[in-house]
Amino acid sequence: MKDAFAAAMVLLLLLFGIPFLGLERPETEGETETVPTDEQVTLTVWDGTENREITMAEYLPGVVRGEMPATFELEALKAQAVTARTYIYYKMTTGGKASHPDADVCMDPGCCSAYTPADKAAAKWGDKAEENEGRIQQAVRGTDGQVMLYGGEPIFAAFHSSSDGVTANSGDVWVKDLPYLVSVESPEGEEVPNYYSVKTMPAAEFQETFTKRYPEAGFGDDPAAWVQDVQLNGSGRVETVSIGGVRVEGTDVRSVFGLRSASFTVACSEQEVTFRVTGYGHGVGMSQYGANALAKEGKTWQEILHWYYTDVTLGTYAP
Repeated sequence: MKDAFAAAMVLLLLLFGIPFLGLERPETEGETETVPTDEQVTLTVWDGTENREITMAEYLPGVVRGEMPATFELEALKAQAVTARTYIYYKMTTGGKASHPDADVCMDPGCCSAYTPADKAAAKWGDKAEENEGRIQQAVRGTDGQVMLYGGEPIFAAFHSSSDGVTANSGDVWVKDLPYLVSVESPEGEEVPNYYSVKTMPAAEFQETFTKRYPEAGFGDDPAAWVQDVQLNGSGRVETVSIGGVRVEGTDVRSVFGLRSASFTVACSEQEVTFRVTGYGHGVGMSQYGANALAKEGKTWQEILHWYYTDVTLGTYAP
């Protein structure tokens, strides 16, 4: 009898593999036929000096270390891991940028994603290094292979630090409206650093900075006429504004003056110009501090991602 039971167990293992023993994969909403793990996916990464071949399992923890505080809730870290993995897959399927045409992604946060090596993170974390690294690894391994898909393809998984209570439509920031990147409410919490920021500059500097980008601008003697007709978009950010008689987009104003977001007000006087800004980042997709607030409310990483990315599915993808 024992021999028959043992033989049956061997047969079940051969037929069904390890999952029969109770080792669970991350919960998914419909897997594709091919189920690649992070260890099985190899990337070409431009590190600023050379291209490096590295597995997703080796690369992704460095992105999560670089993009989100390790002290965030574990479910928020998992949401960040899936978001970063999805963005990497998106880059792999759409091709590299001109700055790294032979690489899938790079380690420049201004181009692709921030990346922090384990040793640099450990030096920063000090006596919390082991605990924090464990959380990062748990977030990556606990979502192994999982990405966000729309129409069966990885999405452009944009994310930002914090919103002014509402995220932005992709078309408010970039040329194209994407159906999964639409404006949603975002609970930011009270712990967001520099959530409200103020930038003040001399009036002469304000005029000089703007006219370098827009030489056709003209500023008269009346400060009240320098900035006029502020138009807001549906998410409450500045859509367009007239400065020195030139109508520009709020995102351009943010770029020209180095503001933390396009959610701002501006006040002018003969002596100085003051911007008051809320939030940090372009505002599209997942707010990291919003994700952390949702995790504190008990939301899972799956629920967090569905909150910020409309009509996506979660599953695996073969790049």
